[in-house]
Amino acid sequence: MNKLEDIIKARGPINKVGVIGMGYVGIPAAMLQADVPNRKVYGFQRESKTSGYKIDMLNNGECPLKGIEPGLEELVKKVVNEGKFTCTSDFSKISELDAVTLSIQTPFKDPKDLIPNFDALIEGLKNVGKYLVPGTLVVLESTITPGTTTILAKDILEKESDLKAGVDFALAHAPERVMVGRLLQNIREYDRCVGGIDDVSTARAIELYAPILTKGKVIPMSATEAEVTKTTENTLRDLQIAAANQLALYCEAMGINFYNVKAGIDSLKGEGLTRALLLPGAGVGGHCLTKDTYHLERGMHTLSGEKYDYPKGEESIYVLARHINDFMPKHMINLTKNALRCDSLRNKKIALLGWAFLANTDDARNTPSETYRSLAQAEGACIKIHDVWVKSDQEKPDLVIDKDISETVKGADAVILLTAHNEYKELDPKLLKKMTANEHPAVIDGRNIFDPDSFINNGWIYRGIGRGDKNNLS
Repeated sequence: MNKLEDIIKARGPINKVGVIGMGYVGIPAAMLQADVPNRKVYGFQRESKTSGYKIDMLNNGECPLKGIEPGLEELVKKVVNEGKFTCTSDFSKISELDAVTLSIQTPFKDPKDLIPNFDALIEGLKNVGKYLVPGTLVVLESTITPGTTTILAKDILEKESDLKAGVDFALAHAPERVMVGRLLQNIREYDRCVGGIDDVSTARAIELYAPILTKGKVIPMSATEAEVTKTTENTLRDLQIAAANQLALYCEAMGINFYNVKAGIDSLKGEGLTRALLLPGAGVGGHCLTKDTYHLERGMHTLSGEKYDYPKGEESIYVLARHINDFMPKHMINLTKNALRCDSLRNKKIALLGWAFLANTDDARNTPSETYRSLAQAEGACIKIHDVWVKSDQEKPDLVIDKDISETVKGADAVILLTAHNEYKELDPKLLKKMTANEHPAVIDGRNIFDPDSFINNGWIYRGIGRGDKNNLS
């Protein structure tokens, strides 16, 4: 038994847990940890202008996350009422904890330079290191560049605490695998990759996560393997979406229906055989898929040295896929111009339906709607925005988001569907056209939720992603 094992054995089981970052990952993770018998959880949240309000909300048993999130509001009330969860800005309480996890966003300053913005993560690590005591387990749940746990995080924690990782405290990476709209379900039911910097750290991290899993199981591995696992998962999904988007562009160019082609491809099934396609759309948003390709690329270049063997001069297929998905809001602009038969959107009145990047949520991080809006405004378009769930965008406090769709579409030359909220699927084309007071408005369906014939038959000029069979009938 080594020194760290002795310290952990003396401390006993994990009873006090801290979660740094009260966002889409940290809140559900903290609530599930607090629901484990004999565990008390602190949620750490800075008293910032944009996020400080979460402290009082959570301590009052209210969930700050909006949208359809089954079971989360009830669980927040439960653990708060039982006295098992407290949200605080007092990071000194870390010294009382058996384990602390970090769920902090890790965006990129500029993907072209492969330089991530780890400022928030570094601040969080420094706060942990400042109050770290022997025997504590530290786990990074954030999606990070491969090598971050064993290099950046280890160095900061050791410097701030004057303790040594793997000797005085345990350190691991256990990346989240969640999708907004099913946060609790994902954490409970998905397998959890747990990678420590050594066997003792891995074992302690498994002790932390095993009790919150229902269907899922723990998959032990190294910290770097866990980092590569998570970044690759999202990179591959981005690649699959890009494949669907490229095929949709092909189908539009050839005047055929992507969805008929998809149905044909999906039908090829057999033992060990599948060719299923994902869906194309107006763009990829959110915090993960828009950046994790770059984390994977940076990690490979950082850790590989001269060992990387690849066709000279060829771009990574992963980065190319990212570029294709980034192009889709621009394609929506092109479809808008095509429908309106114009070379510029100057003075055109455009109604955007959906500011969230994901249907039936209020999550507007890296939303393609912002890209479309910026491109249209740069050409002189007049933009109005409607969203069912998003009340405001914290990153853009001056942004006006309507709640009355009749006001949004009034006088619109074009209605642009960017988010597949359930409420938009129920829109009546005849009534919606009447709201616009426009004889022949255009509708650009970026999520394939509208019936093209219903809109065309009611006087709309229709354009849709992958709908080459309908795009030029108007």
